[in-house]
Amino acid sequence: MTEALEKFRRVVGKPNVLSGAGVHADYTHDEAMTTTPVAPLAVVLPATTEEVSEVLRTASALRMPVVARGSGTGLAGGSVPVADGILLSFDRMRAIREIDIENQVAVVEPGVTLSDLDRALAPLGLIYPVWPGEASASLGGNAATNAGGMRAVRYGVTRHHILGLVVVLADGTVMRTGGKFVKSSSGYDLTQLLVGSEGTLAITTEITLKVQPRPAEAATILAPFASLAEVAQAVAPIVCSGVDPAILEYIDVLAMAGITSSAGIDLGIPEEIKAKASAYLVVVLDGMHAARVEEDVERLSLLLATLGALDVFVLPSSAGSELISARERAFFVAKAAGADDIVDAVIPRAGIPAYLARVAALGDRYGALITGCGHVGDGNVHLSVFLADEDRRHALFMEIFETAVAAGGAVSGEHGIGTEKLPYFLDTSDSVNLELMRSIKHVFDPLGILGPGRLLGQAGDPR
Repeated sequence: MTEALEKFRRVVGKPNVLSGAGVHADYTHDEAMTTTPVAPLAVVLPATTEEVSEVLRTASALRMPVVARGSGTGLAGGSVPVADGILLSFDRMRAIREIDIENQVAVVEPGVTLSDLDRALAPLGLIYPVWPGEASASLGGNAATNAGGMRAVRYGVTRHHILGLVVVLADGTVMRTGGKFVKSSSGYDLTQLLVGSEGTLAITTEITLKVQPRPAEAATILAPFASLAEVAQAVAPIVCSGVDPAILEYIDVLAMAGITSSAGIDLGIPEEIKAKASAYLVVVLDGMHAARVEEDVERLSLLLATLGALDVFVLPSSAGSELISARERAFFVAKAAGADDIVDAVIPRAGIPAYLARVAALGDRYGALITGCGHVGDGNVHLSVFLADEDRRHALFMEIFETAVAAGGAVSGEHGIGTEKLPYFLDTSDSVNLELMRSIKHVFDPLGILGPGRLLGQAGDPR
């Protein structure tokens, strides 16, 4: 161990290799509810692509596991270290290398956070529109999990905005994919293969992102419904209406009470409406021109009335911003309330009513309290599950995920598989797909040192 640490210190500098008592507890876990913290052999903090290359070359020679970490905001155990390996942390790689206004591109290091990038873009009238809900999340972590968020219904997810990468392979080889161009028909798309690979194929050290003009106007509409089924059934007509919402969320009544109470906000909903409501639809419309946004608000309000909304509230701008901010903190509200785990399954939009009905029935059968909210506009359903018994909860989750997959969906819409969703992913995935993924893993990482025990399980780490 001493010899290995000395080699890493020679590469990144002695202060940038942490071990023993020098490893802060924050490095031992991410935000997943069910992981057990693990102290790595060492935390290594590189500052350049060249240093990452040398670290991986050394780790490969020693056959030492390597787990990458951005901000540690993940919800699936993806950045939890392994005890006999190193945690490669990007705390020192937080430079925004370029903002190319003409090409509407930003080039960033993996430790740059969403808030870092937003602060740099705002004075230029630009925006990176993917916003998974945690401003401290790193772009490297977002790329690793193909993060989404509330704005995905209009703007898509991370992979739709990544044009190119610089990555380091397990043996230390540096590779560049893509570039500032927006399309290519030149060979395999390695950029998109790497996005969402959760640090199991290569380590990202630079990301080229699309950015775009920042909307100047926005409006938030809140529509209470008597049932969650009515909320779900309203989604397709809204999406097909042409108003093109930037955010289209459902929040059930328990989740709404929790997030508004935690944030200390009062939306001014009359008590008689609250008493009838079982769920809420939250829609944000934005654009460059106030008149167009106002026109869309009017059209949407009329449509919601025909779709069974108990009422339609156009929130003042401050209240609208407060509600969206509160919704972004829903995970932490559920965690503080004692939730035992969360689900972020994704299914085709049209299947949401039947899926939620099935989940409610499963909750009743297992004796679980299930509450939630989600990016209903793109079929990403977020559930907080209160069921302390671990065995029963595992069985419930398996049925929830099997239901999602049977409906044409997938286990995770944006959080990733990591270590915590691994059994569900492996048990519900097509065996041919899994074997192909494992073959790809072997090509990129034949010793299986990158992200062992996550995404594909130990069978995906051919050591």
